[in-house]
Amino acid sequence: MDARLILIALALAAQPAHAFDHGHPAWDALLKKHVVVLPGEHASQVRYDGFAADRPALKAYLDTLAGVPRAQFEGWPKDERKAFLINAYNAFTLEKILMRWPDIGSIWDFGKIFGNPFKDDFFRLLGAPMTLDGIEHGMLRKRGAYDDPRVHYAVNCASIGCPMLREEAYVPQRLDAQLDEQALRFLSDRSRNRYRDGRLEVSKIFDWFKEDFEPRTQYFTRYARVLDYPGGDVPIDFLDYDWTLNAYRSSSRR
Repeated sequence: MDARLILIALALAAQPAHAFDHGHPAWDALLKKHVVVLPGEHASQVRYDGFAADRPALKAYLDTLAGVPRAQFEGWPKDERKAFLINAYNAFTLEKILMRWPDIGSIWDFGKIFGNPFKDDFFRLLGAPMTLDGIEHGMLRKRGAYDDPRVHYAVNCASIGCPMLREEAYVPQRLDAQLDEQALRFLSDRSRNRYRDGRLEVSKIFDWFKEDFEPRTQYFTRYARVLDYPGGDVPIDFLDYDWTLNAYRSSSRR
């Protein structure tokens, strides 16, 4: 673990229990060090070996997340809560992968019924056992809480088919701009979203969570220039989702 991350980890350990840094500096430093943005900036890969080497710093950050009481969380402004939950989802997902790294090729290697990684309460958050689904579906997607479909471009399930893991932490003062950029990055990726031969061919995400994007053709019309799509009511096909682990491969190109 390098000197900067050691200093951040020590600072977190010394931090008063009531304090929380909404700049998420420890997570930000880890992401900047170990996330590789691929050419075109539509996708990223993760240096899991590097995260494994810096796991003490990651665990220190996870401890600061777990130490936030629900009452404190609920007193924060909306963007502070939303950034906190997105970062927590991504950081705990990464920790889950490290539990089996390097002997893992997909997050589903944990199991789809027994050991389901999204339904396993392998961590605590806001004073209670928590699951990844609990963060995403129980909090971020809860009706009336945030009502922001852009969270789908921000949470990362450690898979190639998923919108990229961002190379920096989400922070409340820039959250709107960060989420807008994530949407543009994902929708600009022709391997996952495209208009071809009079049809939209888009990620399975838009099928799984269709209620967040309805009406879909109207939603895609907002991004018509990004998709090279003329707009209007056209057939929509949903592409196969690639659950292969988003691990760094030096020869990768998109």
